[in-house]
Amino acid sequence: MDDKERSCNEMFHRVDDFATPRTADFPAGSRGQELIALVRAAIADFDKHSAAQSSGASDARRSTSNKEAARTALRDDLDQISRTARAMAFQIAGLDQKFRLPRYLNDQKLLETGRAYAADAPAFKDAFIRYAMPADFLEDLAADIAEFEATSQNQNLGIENQVTGSVGVDTARELGMNAVRQFDAIVRNKYRDDPATLAAWERARHIERTTRSKKSPPAPTPPAQ
Repeated sequence: MDDKERSCNEMFHRVDDFATPRTADFPAGSRGQELIALVRAAIADFDKHSAAQSSGASDARRSTSNKEAARTALRDDLDQISRTARAMAFQIAGLDQKFRLPRYLNDQKLLETGRAYAADAPAFKDAFIRYAMPADFLEDLAADIAEFEATSQNQNLGIENQVTGSVGVDTARELGMNAVRQFDAIVRNKYRDDPATLAAWERARHIERTTRSKKSPPAPTPPAQ
């Protein structure tokens, strides 16, 4: 939730606080009562979706860090297998091409290459081990592929939840603002002869504006001597 959204949500709470002690002025079935209910629904939706938004952002950040570690581990596996295959190609012709590492590896290409190595390497397992590869290098490769897949999925899910939460927050804000604008007309009509209540209403519906600090102007260039 950014500052603008937070200020809007705080305003909804103040509007609710304004209306609560004046419930008798907005009886059941009146438009005023309906609009207050809409504001309260907006508050509930705001809280729910902002929590999902924040949780999704946190999950995405954590998964991004985990994914980076998993990417490094998988890339190291592929580098080791490819480097060893180049040496083995002196005895097994063409092995360097079978385990040739693409120059550019985005996430999808990294997974595709890892799966290809995992499918092709078992036929040469003993030869790889003769070149001092760990006896469980295939198991390590499979585990690192699975970890990279899992962290990628978690990152995507976190981003999806963040985006969904943001959309929900925007919807709640729009619905709540529409209700407040309509309720404003009712309040002004009902309390037109009550300046104290109108002043309280103005304070309730006011939204604090976030201000950006202005950059200092650059120092003037001294004249040439």
